[in-house]
Amino acid sequence: MGFLDHLDELRTRVVRSLLAIGAGMGAAFLFANRISDFVLAPTLRVLPPGTELVYIRPGEMFAFYLNVAMIGGVLLASPAVAYQLWRFIAPGLYSREKRLVAPFVALATLGAVGGAAFSHYVMFPSMMSFFGAFHTAKVRFMPRVEDTFDLYTNLLLGMVAAFQIPTVVLFLARMRLVTARFLWRHIRYAILVIFIVAAVLTPSADPWNQTAFALPMVGLYLIGILVAWIAQPRREAEDTADQATLRLVVGAMVLDQAVGSHIRRHS
Repeated sequence: MGFLDHLDELRTRVVRSLLAIGAGMGAAFLFANRISDFVLAPTLRVLPPGTELVYIRPGEMFAFYLNVAMIGGVLLASPAVAYQLWRFIAPGLYSREKRLVAPFVALATLGAVGGAAFSHYVMFPSMMSFFGAFHTAKVRFMPRVEDTFDLYTNLLLGMVAAFQIPTVVLFLARMRLVTARFLWRHIRYAILVIFIVAAVLTPSADPWNQTAFALPMVGLYLIGILVAWIAQPRREAEDTADQATLRLVVGAMVLDQAVGSHIRRHS
């Protein structure tokens, strides 16, 4: 495909992904009140007594409902978006690699849902609990809905991206860019980077909270090693078969040359 063909293909996949997100957003907007209560529930549970969320701009809550519907639409459309991403990169793959569409879409969808769930139930409530700990009798903590939801959205997007580690490893392993042995050999550096990221994202200096945030990412890295190991035997078998075929061809050529030389000497 030429450069313009790639751009046209990218436009097609982006448009179809946006249509899927729009359809999911429309379905989520029908349940915007329930989804909003679900999103705000962890925050309200950890806020100090007497604390409540407020909004000060007239259109702030309407924008909040739209953003909630958009997040719901993205999660609902995540299988379709992952499939469109696969369709964009599939032309550059071999036929045996194109059969990975189902695992790719499944892992990407599970990563999106798992990352959103971890952010909603674990990471964001802990963060809001830390911020609410500075509440005093003279200083009342009354966070705005918009500021709170912006923090919620950024954290959710970060966790969804982190939970895509197995999906990325699956693709890289099939492209022969990483192996399970390579990932296992560098696991110490990966754990160090993960704990540094957890320390940056965690507002509390408590090592237990940092460990609680880092352990799921370490688990995802280990799952990525397993995914790479599962993808590796087929690749090695194919390489072994190719090498065996090459040896047979070379052997046949050598044998043919030897027979021809023997015939010429006795003719």
